[in-house]
Amino acid sequence: MHDAHNIALLRAAAKKRLPRPIFDFADGGAENEHTLRENEAAFADWSFLPRPLEGAGTRDLSVELFGKRLRLPILIGPTGLAGLYWPRGEIAAARAAAAAGTVYCMSHGSVCSIEDLAAAHEGPRWMQVFIYRDRGFTRELTTRAQAAGFQALVLTIDNQLLGKRERDLVNGFAIPPRFGPRQWLDYARAASWWWAMRSELPRLTFGNYVRAGSSESVAGLAGRMAAMLDPAMNWDDVAALREAWRGPLLLKGVMHVHEARRALALGVDGVIVSNHGGRQLDGAQASLRALPAILDASGGQLTVLVDGGIRRGGDAAKALALGASAVLIGRPQLWGLAVAGEAGVAHVLELLRAELDRTMGLVGASDIGALRRLGILTNISRPTPR
Repeated sequence: MHDAHNIALLRAAAKKRLPRPIFDFADGGAENEHTLRENEAAFADWSFLPRPLEGAGTRDLSVELFGKRLRLPILIGPTGLAGLYWPRGEIAAARAAAAAGTVYCMSHGSVCSIEDLAAAHEGPRWMQVFIYRDRGFTRELTTRAQAAGFQALVLTIDNQLLGKRERDLVNGFAIPPRFGPRQWLDYARAASWWWAMRSELPRLTFGNYVRAGSSESVAGLAGRMAAMLDPAMNWDDVAALREAWRGPLLLKGVMHVHEARRALALGVDGVIVSNHGGRQLDGAQASLRALPAILDASGGQLTVLVDGGIRRGGDAAKALALGASAVLIGRPQLWGLAVAGEAGVAHVLELLRAELDRTMGLVGASDIGALRRLGILTNISRPTPR
């Protein structure tokens, strides 16, 4: 793992260790994967204009989010089935996040349950929910998260229909794993993953959907989850959730300025500019390119975060310099998890922290606020400021 000097090398190590269907489940996007690629490419739209005489001999990477000071402005975003990549994967990743001084956001589709994570993790944690056809189940997850001490609720709004993820279709990806001739070959090549997961796979499930005393299969749970997605969700549902949840509420999947303005009017505390990592609507704008307009629409009254395509600490620096309060990562933490569990996620966060710190030192920013104040970014399609 320590030979993985950047996220790209860690991705390569994860690809080597995982069966192809499992790797592609995390790595792939929707349809032609245009948005997936554009998320990463968008960071090249912006170049640094260093100001090295600003005196950044020491750097403070901390930020305050919703009254809590974090040592690192790089959060772990919600990724379903993290427990498929490492035994008790969600708990391993959450512990790595806590050690790094940042937030772990739990996916609704985690292998472990809300209560299991809370019992094993004392760091800052947020919970992701959807608006389900059964509004009572949305309320149930919200109530459980509140009781388990989750500090913020993240409502994902761009998953009302499942994106067409064609790598999964080609690979025959399924939960539980499907074993045709091709799948046997893919899994046979991943002996170390297979050995680590040998006792986990038979009881793999979606922990937050399991009903006490139920014998429903994991395949049945997956089908029920998909059937509960509701394209008819609307702003009345957001208002109801705002009334039910007592802590900070964020909307994840905000890409249009109207959504940001409406969220602000309803008392939402923050938005996450996100296109679901390119896994939902192919052809959606890159998250970073949507960020400036959302920041303008928020008028400084919303906490604005962004995810999608962050592979370097310098990428995080650009998003923060544009005005994001923090960034979230998804795939990189799954790659780290697949390679070495908690230590792998810790390695991902340390790589990004060190690169962000180095970038700040080189551009002359002594803290995150200075990244924004110093005007150290230029868009390559616009003239350089004089």
